[in-house]
Amino acid sequence: MVQGQQLEVLKALDVAKTQWYHFTAIIIAGMGFFTDAYDLFCISLLTKLLGRIYYNVPGSAKPGALPINVAAAVSGVALCGTLAGQLFFGWLGDKMGRKKVYGITLVMMVCMSIASGLSFGSTAKSVMTTLCFFRFWLGFGVGGDYPLSATIMSEYANKKTRGSFIAAVFAMQGMGILAGGVVSLIVASAFEAKFKPPPYKVNAVASLPPESDYIWRIVLMFGAFPAATTYYWRMQMPETARYTALVAKNAKQAAADMSKVLKTEIEAEEEMVDKIGKTQQNQFGLFTKQFARQYGVRLLGTTSTWFLLDIAFYSQNLFQKDLFTSVGWIPPAAEMNAIREVYMVARAQTLIALCGTVPGYWFTVAFIDVIGRWWIQMMGFFFMTVFMFAIAFPYNYWSKKENRIGFIIMYGLTFFFANFGPNATTFVVPAEVFPARLRSTCHGISAATGKAGAIIGAFGFVYASQDPNPAKRDHGYPAGIGKSKSLIVLGVINFIGMLCTLMVPESMGKSLEELAGEVEVDDVEEERKESA
Repeated sequence: MVQGQQLEVLKALDVAKTQWYHFTAIIIAGMGFFTDAYDLFCISLLTKLLGRIYYNVPGSAKPGALPINVAAAVSGVALCGTLAGQLFFGWLGDKMGRKKVYGITLVMMVCMSIASGLSFGSTAKSVMTTLCFFRFWLGFGVGGDYPLSATIMSEYANKKTRGSFIAAVFAMQGMGILAGGVVSLIVASAFEAKFKPPPYKVNAVASLPPESDYIWRIVLMFGAFPAATTYYWRMQMPETARYTALVAKNAKQAAADMSKVLKTEIEAEEEMVDKIGKTQQNQFGLFTKQFARQYGVRLLGTTSTWFLLDIAFYSQNLFQKDLFTSVGWIPPAAEMNAIREVYMVARAQTLIALCGTVPGYWFTVAFIDVIGRWWIQMMGFFFMTVFMFAIAFPYNYWSKKENRIGFIIMYGLTFFFANFGPNATTFVVPAEVFPARLRSTCHGISAATGKAGAIIGAFGFVYASQDPNPAKRDHGYPAGIGKSKSLIVLGVINFIGMLCTLMVPESMGKSLEELAGEVEVDDVEEERKESA
């Protein structure tokens, strides 16, 4: 970009007052994230049911459970797809434009959500294989939504409230997690009221009505419908002005699109865009020494913190049912029928989401443009470390019946500070601190690195958390280090996240071009005086 100059259309977006189009963009992008979270996390509510249905051993004292490799695959395969999708669609968003790719990801999410519920096969292996196949491609579509939603919202927003707008889109993840629990509760309650099965230890066969197979399918497919309702509106959104002007070099279209959005006349500065185009022909790409010098540290900061956060966050989310069982908040499997177990797991997750997860997201929305991204991220990692250690070291104390409420409060606080902390800020910052031509790509790289951490959490925690005592772990599972030591490891990971946050820049109150180093400070100060 021509140093010291910012296009009028971009200035207009930076200083625009909060308008209806901002809220429309939040809803349209947010419903995609609602589906993302619903699809990624609802599987944790259903794995115990899948084990009972497809891996039941007649005559066993315990209900069937997914083999450890199958449990890891079912929980983690969507994350593998998400990682691939973040890299691919992040890159594609910078090549083809944000809007063109945005519709593809939504269609993929809707179709694969429905297909997951229709997973077919005559054997347990074939059903799990088709489920994993569809969930991989579901994750691929979900992955594309991360860089595109963040980039679109950051490029539409004004400087003053940009952080809150991006965080509000991400906050729909919390609503998706909550909705997964609520839908599971409703479906399980309806089926239990209809069929009234006895507990497993009373009658093993009758505890699993054949109709139970519909429960997990209904829950998985429901996630498609909220996203499908926003497809039309997603396709009606104009391309962002920053992509149209700075990457596609079409000043006239950028001015026309934003004139309609902002309801004001904006001049098409075609000569300036031509100058920018000539300057950018020789500008550095992603894999260059100049990019490493100018943006390397911040990319390392955004990738490392997201990586470390997701190891802890996804371990907590995907396997919280196992922790609830170990402290006795959920009864032993043999004391429940298959449908009641779904209900109890969903109730626990819904309570945690309602009291810890969802409020944390909206605290970030409220305060991110007040105290800044950096402080929220540092504070979040700090308190996650504190509460994780507070749970882990006296783990035997928390496992006693009279202390369960305290355990739930402490565990809920780790979720609260994850979301009023790095889970939100690691999503926001990469959408702000890189140049327009590489913004979606760099966000995709940051998010994909995070999902690599999530995969480690999903596959690693299921093994590591197994008790060394064979009597206390699921049949067929190898010995691990136990839940207490696993939580200590997660606490250490959170502490390292604090250290890596030192590499993350503060982006509050600055224009995207200033953050990318594409306008001079004097020009920015003059613009701030104009907007004051």
